Amino acid sequence: MKYKVKLADGTAHLVHITSAYFKAWHVWKVKFDDGKVVMLFKLGNEWMQRNEDFLEAQLLNSVGACIDKIIYKRKLIGL
Repeated sequence: MKYKVKLADGTAHLVHITSAYFKAWHVWKVKFDDGKVVMLFKLGNEWMQRNEDFLEAQLLNSVGACIDKIIYKRKLIGL
């Protein structure tokens, strides 16, 4: 699904976020409008990215906060 992510500088971007499982990890694939694709996963309370991905810390935290909201909503409706 597409989600609007508000960045620290006040701008908003549309991103396409999907989730999947890789081995025992729950991963999130994030695709930006410019074609850039990153894979994120949560380790404890911190969002991490693959070694191949180079998101800045602010952008990683903004996208992670958006994914946290998605996770919370899914738990509310029981998915």
